[in-house]
Amino acid sequence: MKQKLTKLEKYWVLYDVGNSAFTLLVSTIIPIYFKNMAQNMGVSASDSTAYLSYAISISTIIVAILGPILGAVADNKNHKKPLFTFFMMIGVLGCAALSIPKTWLMFLIIFVIAKVGFSGSLIFYDSMMVDVTTDERMDEVSSHGYAWGYIGSCIPFGVCLVLVLAYESIGISMEAAMVIAFFIIALWWLLGAVPLLRSYRQIHYVEAQHEPVRDSFRRLGRVFSELGRRPDILFFLLAFFFYIDGVYTVIDMATAYGTALGLDTAGLLLALLVTQVVAFPCSIFFGRLSRKLDAKVILSVCIAAYFGIAVFAFWLNSLRDFWILAVCVGMFQGTIQAISRSYYTKIIPAERAGEFFGIYDICGKGAAFTGTLLVSAISQLTGSTNAGVGSLSVMFLLGFVLFRVAASKRESM
Repeated sequence: MKQKLTKLEKYWVLYDVGNSAFTLLVSTIIPIYFKNMAQNMGVSASDSTAYLSYAISISTIIVAILGPILGAVADNKNHKKPLFTFFMMIGVLGCAALSIPKTWLMFLIIFVIAKVGFSGSLIFYDSMMVDVTTDERMDEVSSHGYAWGYIGSCIPFGVCLVLVLAYESIGISMEAAMVIAFFIIALWWLLGAVPLLRSYRQIHYVEAQHEPVRDSFRRLGRVFSELGRRPDILFFLLAFFFYIDGVYTVIDMATAYGTALGLDTAGLLLALLVTQVVAFPCSIFFGRLSRKLDAKVILSVCIAAYFGIAVFAFWLNSLRDFWILAVCVGMFQGTIQAISRSYYTKIIPAERAGEFFGIYDICGKGAAFTGTLLVSAISQLTGSTNAGVGSLSVMFLLGFVLFRVAASKRESM
């Protein structure tokens, strides 16, 4: 039976709308802006792509290290919201501060800080789902988050796109256009977080001890030991590590990839905007389909589709091919992330969601680190950007096999 989102579910979804604007900025305008800045300072195109990859990798390593510890601390009573707020504000302020640097190195340092704030906030945001909705609605609510995030982020992005592409017609400089764009995204992100901050209450938690940090480390140690007794969770995390690799790498490096192939900037940005638009109905469709179809079937289809996308990247050499790639990515990008999040939420203890999402974040951010390094290394070794992106197909294949093992372990319990 069709059921509307509750007010709290809507507020939770709204944060996805807010932060997704930053994700879109990172995958589109920032690489172009950074590459132009670096080129003006004498950095080659290949080196600027590598430097951006390394910056993304550094931010993911930081969050992967801090994630499990912060997640365990967040499970203590009344700790989740303050930690979420802290990292969200680091991201928002970092995004606005991207307008300050005049050198490529300082820009990357602030970019890493903003990315850490963004990724850190998602640890707590994802684990809030156990307090926001029920097990039966998690697949659909999670899908709504990504779906509305993709379509909602198009609003500020569209404004920024006009500024960046038509700054001369407007009568401002490129630098002024970027300053305005960074502030628009930061404000949009902050406004998307306010309703959730006002309404969220932590329902599932563990009672804080006299030494909450030390106790959190003890509980975190127990989580790792517990994974040996929960093969369904362990194999899912291993699968997630591999298949989400390509997803995050494609998101973070799509524009840099197209630019390295010499594709038209305006065409690239419009193609990636189409990805957001396509992702909206597809995420909603798969979310509703989860009422009738098991999540493991939907995830298997998405992983297999991404394998095909990575293989297609071997032969991509025109703007038309990039548009095809963008549409295909849009069809499955939101769903694979949304159903992964909800599937995992349903198989972990609700009162320890922070601890387990800290581990989840290691796998997700570790995969992004591996993926960007893999693409960079293969691209430089072979001299082919296509080969670098195409090599991600191996990661999707491993992810598919491991996920099927995880699903079988779940069924046998």
